[in-house]
Amino acid sequence: MPNPFVHVELSTDDLSGARKFYGALFAWKVAPAPHMPTYLMIDTGKKSTGGGMQPRPMPEAPTAWLPYVEVADVKKTLAKAKKLGGTIVVDAQPVGGMGAIGVFSDPRGAMLGVWSAAPKKVRAPKKTRR
Repeated sequence: MPNPFVHVELSTDDLSGARKFYGALFAWKVAPAPHMPTYLMIDTGKKSTGGGMQPRPMPEAPTAWLPYVEVADVKKTLAKAKKLGGTIVVDAQPVGGMGAIGVFSDPRGAMLGVWSAAPKKVRAPKKTRR
């Protein structure tokens, strides 16, 4: 699949309650992300699509799950979605050196996130003494 689903995220006004509910329901390990204390990462214990939980980013945002699709370039994907009749909800923004995200709604109003991982830095080989 060229653009797989790679992350799902819950935005809620009760982060503590969601953590307790989903942890008990599915036996997920839910813990704060490094350097992001209000963002909780979901560990399902198996190789699977990653997940997270966060406070609603704005008062009018619904309490809802949002899936993310992996793309090569968030800005280009958002521009293409807009050209095809979508609406940009969250413009491209970096995520702590890990990559970038954006969110759009399709012409019918369904929201979808897009994610692009930061390019991995290639280290130069160590010089050896002769």
